[in-house]
Amino acid sequence: MRSLMCRLILAASLGLTVLGAHAREAEPVVADPALESRVLKLSEKLRCLVCQNQSIAESQADLALDLRDQVREQLSAGKSEDDVVDYMVARYGDFVLYEPPMKLSTILLWAGPATLAVLGIVFLLLRLARRNKAESVHLDERQRARAQALLKGDGTPEADA
Repeated sequence: MRSLMCRLILAASLGLTVLGAHAREAEPVVADPALESRVLKLSEKLRCLVCQNQSIAESQADLALDLRDQVREQLSAGKSEDDVVDYMVARYGDFVLYEPPMKLSTILLWAGPATLAVLGIVFLLLRLARRNKAESVHLDERQRARAQALLKGDGTPEADA
């Protein structure tokens, strides 16, 4: 029984080896490698709207695949890269670009992080100043004289209490 099992395993592994030997290298999906290169180059400039931290060239989201197909279709139809980018911006807004243009509607994308950092630092400094002011001790003349005497070693705390 054991030798039969060993023979079956050996036959199965040999069969898989023979099948693997007949495997071929995958052929490219598109017939035009120049077009695919243009699609890839342009896809790296467009942001995936689902992932938002990946280009549509990197993302495997369904929307990214659809956007790559749209880019491929438009480029194969003879449109320029600028035409495709204009189409994407018209359809999805400036956010689809990794480097949105500087204009009034995108000022928040450009200045937002710096503004938040400055506001955070100002808030922190005001809070620290308020805390230091609340912790500072205001002494009247009698208390100040007593503190000076204690620092010099001239007075005793029991005598003033």
